Amino acid sequence: MSRIDVKKPSLCTSEPLNQEAVGHALSVFSKIVKSSYGPTGRLKQLHNGMGGYVRTTSHSSALLGSLCVTHPVLKLLSAPVQNHVSHFGDGGLFAAVLCCGLLEKMRDLNIASCTRVKICQHLLSQCLDYLTSDACGCKIPVDFSSSKILLDLVRSVLTSKRACMLSGKETDHIGMLVLKAFLLTVPQNAGTGVVGFGKCLYVPIKNKAVMESSVCPGLLIETSEFHLARMLPGRRTTSSPIRTALFSVSLSGDVCNTGEGVIVVHHGVSLEAAVLDQLLSLGQRMVKDGVGLVICQKVIHPVLKQYLKENQVVAVERVGIALMEPLKEMTGSQAIPSLHVVSPACYGKVKDLQTRFFASKWFLHLIPEDPAICSLMLCNRNETSWDELKLACQAAERVLQLTVKDPWVLMGGGCTETQLSSYLRHKSVNVPCSTLEDLGCSQAEFLLVANSFCHSLESVVRSLEHDNGETLTDTTWGHSWSVPPDVHCNSPWSDVALKCGCGLCGNQEGLDWRVLQSQSCPFPPQRCVSESSITSADNPVLDCFSAKCNGLQVAVETACLLLGLSYIVEDQN
Repeated sequence: MSRIDVKKPSLCTSEPLNQEAVGHALSVFSKIVKSSYGPTGRLKQLHNGMGGYVRTTSHSSALLGSLCVTHPVLKLLSAPVQNHVSHFGDGGLFAAVLCCGLLEKMRDLNIASCTRVKICQHLLSQCLDYLTSDACGCKIPVDFSSSKILLDLVRSVLTSKRACMLSGKETDHIGMLVLKAFLLTVPQNAGTGVVGFGKCLYVPIKNKAVMESSVCPGLLIETSEFHLARMLPGRRTTSSPIRTALFSVSLSGDVCNTGEGVIVVHHGVSLEAAVLDQLLSLGQRMVKDGVGLVICQKVIHPVLKQYLKENQVVAVERVGIALMEPLKEMTGSQAIPSLHVVSPACYGKVKDLQTRFFASKWFLHLIPEDPAICSLMLCNRNETSWDELKLACQAAERVLQLTVKDPWVLMGGGCTETQLSSYLRHKSVNVPCSTLEDLGCSQAEFLLVANSFCHSLESVVRSLEHDNGETLTDTTWGHSWSVPPDVHCNSPWSDVALKCGCGLCGNQEGLDWRVLQSQSCPFPPQRCVSESSITSADNPVLDCFSAKCNGLQVAVETACLLLGLSYIVEDQN
């Protein structure tokens, strides 16, 4: 008789945010994300206790994806942030830092949790309404007739990823390549229908200088010089497109994977010869159909390759599953899953085939007719920096896609957060009685929650400073200003606050500053950004409008969810 264990009762934890262990875990998590935030954020090394690969990063997707989070509260916190990053590419640390700040400020308020949640949701609605209104002073329209704002946006994303280890010149070079690659993925013949963007493929070139990176339309398949010489026929005599066949099934003649079927071989019949005859028959059919390029995800039998070469057909094998989707999209082919379903309807086409030598590697270059697919040959000095640079480029690419759909950018460097805080403080002075009745709170309770909400926004800005410097905000525009740590305490702010965080506003006569998070009279922030200030600014810091708005929403809604937790029930069996 098998042993039967007594079922253990579930573990119930009431008011989890008030538990000391939960508070400690949240504090550690908050320190990790805050210390990683911004262009000067501290790097983290990720590895496991068994050794193996060690990663150095400050990127939210790598950081949160590698952290072993076991507590339910931290799982509820990190999961929405990771989901945000997977869809928007950027703003993960912003959302995590803001959410942690809200939890730290709100959980100690002597106000009912449902009331705190309602007021927070109301303040979030005010923020989003302000950001989407014409009166918003921290958003900038994107002029697609000029590349400056788009380049500044890409540069802002790249400089925020410190582990890429890029110099200013390298950042400008990679930023230009990312923008060029993005423009190549924009469909040229979109028409009036809904058309998605193409795809940029990153070709890894490690242990090379960043400045050697380049981009080209089409798709690169790495191969050896020996195989290139054997697979390519002589110079083409026609400029017509090359008909292409794409196989996801193996063309090696291997019959060992029969699944649940049974192969019956009659006496005197050679199975290998029969399969080879079938492959050659397939080759003859493709030659008859005018196919000039055969691409196989797996292996092609040497005899079939030789037959195709003799008939001026280029055969490429072992491309792998990662390239199949881009190949289908670029050539218009259907991946052929079986030797018995080949038809002319499955074929696609490419404009031309060329060889390319880059960084001591040989590539077969597939040039499409409509270049919605491009290859970015990305170089960096070592594997860790290359991994970070690829993540940064992918984030910048995604940010550009979002900007096309929602053509606005926000001021970066903490200026949007401080202006939102100034706006909310000003709006919270006189709250209509009807609003207080709908929220079920008093004016004093509303002010307490609003003050904590604004402090949380300002704590995000203070997290950008990692060298014990001071952070200021002006009382005219509501921008963020950073003061170096070595400034004498008696120096007037006007002598040390030279440029705001986003770089669009400079020191002017009549400006007044205060230390961020200090007491001051509320004021309505004024608009300071004009078209001339954008075009004349040298490397301004910008944020993606869509990513920032969604990150703000994710942070507040996640904090509200956690503030509303009264019990955690865990099954112990």
